[in-house]
Amino acid sequence: MIEFGQELRREREARGISLDAITNVTKISNRHLVALETDHFDVLPGGVINKGIVRGYARTVGLDECAWLERFMAAYRESGQLKDDDANWIAFAENVQKNRPPASGRPAMRLRWAGVAVLLVILAALGWFVWHYVSNKMSAQVHVPQNSITASTIAQPLRH
Repeated sequence: MIEFGQELRREREARGISLDAITNVTKISNRHLVALETDHFDVLPGGVINKGIVRGYARTVGLDECAWLERFMAAYRESGQLKDDDANWIAFAENVQKNRPPASGRPAMRLRWAGVAVLLVILAALGWFVWHYVSNKMSAQVHVPQNSITASTIAQPLRH
C-alpha cells in the first residue's frame, strides 16, 4: 500500500515542482513539507494549520484540494499520530459542518446585483455632475461682454 506522503511526493515530482518552490509560494516551512511527504504527521503544528498546509501544498502542485485533504485526514487518523487536540478539533469541525444548512448562492447573488446598482447610481450621479458643470462653463463663456475686447485694442502696436 502506498502511503499518503509517498503519493503526494510522486505527484509533485511528476509535475517537476521542488519543495523550495512550494515553500516560496506558500511560505510553509520546508520542514513541514518534508514531514508531510514522509508521513511524520507528529512534526506538523496541528489543528487547522495542518489542513492549511495540505491545502497550500495541493493548490501549488495543482491537485484537488478537497480530495487530498480528505486523504490526509484519513491517513492522519490511521497513522496513530493523531494528537488529542487535533481529534477534538476534527470532531468539532465535522459537527459544525453537519449542522450548517447547505450554502445557497442567493444572498451572494443579491449582494452582487446590489453592488451593480450602487455602481450605476454613482456613475449616473457623476455623469450628471459633469454635464451640469460643463453646461455652466459653456453658458458663462457665452455671456462675456463684447466691449471689454475691441478690435482697436488688439490692433494697437506695443509701445516700449
